[in-house]
Amino acid sequence: MSTIVLVIIAITCIFSYFGLNNTVLFEKYKFNVAAINNKKEYVRLISSGFLHADFMHLFFNMFSLFLFQGAVIQFFGEIGFIIIYFASMFLGNLFSLFIYKNQPWYSAIGASGAVSGVIFAAIAMAPNDISVNFLPGWLFGTLYFGYSVYMMLNPKQWDNLGHAAHLGGAFFGLVYSIALHPQLAMSNILYLGAMSLPLLYLSYEIFIRKRIG
Repeated sequence: MSTIVLVIIAITCIFSYFGLNNTVLFEKYKFNVAAINNKKEYVRLISSGFLHADFMHLFFNMFSLFLFQGAVIQFFGEIGFIIIYFASMFLGNLFSLFIYKNQPWYSAIGASGAVSGVIFAAIAMAPNDISVNFLPGWLFGTLYFGYSVYMMLNPKQWDNLGHAAHLGGAFFGLVYSIALHPQLAMSNILYLGAMSLPLLYLSYEIFIRKRIG
């Protein structure tokens, strides 16, 4: 595993640990619509990606990052990985800000947007070369996004996690992959299509149903 990935995981774990044990720190750096729109605290678009709801949430995101980072670094290098990780984190939270702009109370935390970008970029390059508990990587990615979409569309089960950020992060990971390796990405279009189904359904629910309603 790359040193840069180890550093990101270490910083995320340390910052998450302090956030879980310090309410003031947690509240100051989590994603919050009112704080970003009214107080212009744009640092939350990045800092929230280093906070997690609990140790299971932290483990799931960092474990997913560990599984998929190798393919991303192999095809894009460490600089490419950094671009994908942080641009996906930023755009994922920016998309959340757009979705919840009229809900100032909305808050979220987690590296979900960044990890989503890494997953999509990895699957675009090597859909069958990654396995998670005997599941092919593309199927794990599909389930990962399916769960996120379900949680986002069921507010009664809202868990304070940044599920909406998955869409923006995944979008950047896919676009970046196609831009740099178009032929390889398009050769894996069926796997990417399967992983996109939950996100396409989410888009339908957000844009089409709201417009009809």
